[in-house]
Amino acid sequence: MPYTYVDVAKTIDHSLLQPFLSTAELDKGIALARAYDVASVCILPWYLPVLAERLADCTVVASTVIGFPHGGHLSEIKIAEARRALAQGAAELDMVVNVSAVKSGEWGLVASEIREIVAIAHGEGGKVKVIFENAYLTDEEKIRLCLVCGEIGADWVKTSTGYAPSGATTEDLVLMRKHSPEHVQVKAAGGVRDLDRLLEVRAIGATRCGASATAAILDEARRRLHLEPIEVEAGPVGSY
Repeated sequence: MPYTYVDVAKTIDHSLLQPFLSTAELDKGIALARAYDVASVCILPWYLPVLAERLADCTVVASTVIGFPHGGHLSEIKIAEARRALAQGAAELDMVVNVSAVKSGEWGLVASEIREIVAIAHGEGGKVKVIFENAYLTDEEKIRLCLVCGEIGADWVKTSTGYAPSGATTEDLVLMRKHSPEHVQVKAAGGVRDLDRLLEVRAIGATRCGASATAAILDEARRRLHLEPIEVEAGPVGSY
C-alpha cells in the first residue's frame, strides 16, 4: 500500500510514559515529536502542562493517560483526572477500562465510566481512546467492549497500555476492527517498534500506534521515501 511520510508520522502517538523518565528525557522526547511532526505525544500526567505549552504552535497534539496503567481507580478519580487533564491542555485522553470490573461482568459500571469520560472530553472538544488491556481479556470480553465503546461513541479503542504481558497482536487488531463501528478508530499499542510493523497494523485498520521507537520508525520511512533525515534540535528545558 503506497504511503507518504505524513501518513506514517500522523499514525504515531509518541509515548513518554515510562515511570523513570527524567524531565530532561521528557523535554528531549517532546522536541523529537515536534521535529518529526507525529500525531500526538502521550505523556506522564504530571508533565502535561509543559507539554501543552510546547505544542501550542504546532500540529502535534497533547495527550495523557487516565487510570493508568491498571484501570482500577474509582470512577470518581478517573473522572477528576479527565477534567484536570482537559483543563491543562490535553486534546486526547487514553483511559484504561476497569479491567477487574470487566472480568467480573460489571458491565454497567464499565459502560458508565466510559460514557461519563467520553461526554466530558467531547464537551471540551477532546477525544478519548479506551484502553482494553487485551492480554487479560477473552475474545468475548474484547468484543463486548468494542460494542460498548461503539454505542457510547468513543473515538478509539486501544489494545493495551504496553505494560501487560503482550501488546498489539494482529489477531486482536483484526477482532477490534471487525467488531467496532466505522466511527470508532483502532489504536495499536505495545510492540510496534519498526516501520514494517507499523505498516502492517495500518493495513489492518489501525489509525494510531503508540510508540517509543518513533525516531527509528520515521528515519526508516524517510530513507525508503528518499527524504532528507531530520535533525532534532535540543528543546527548551522546562520546569513544573
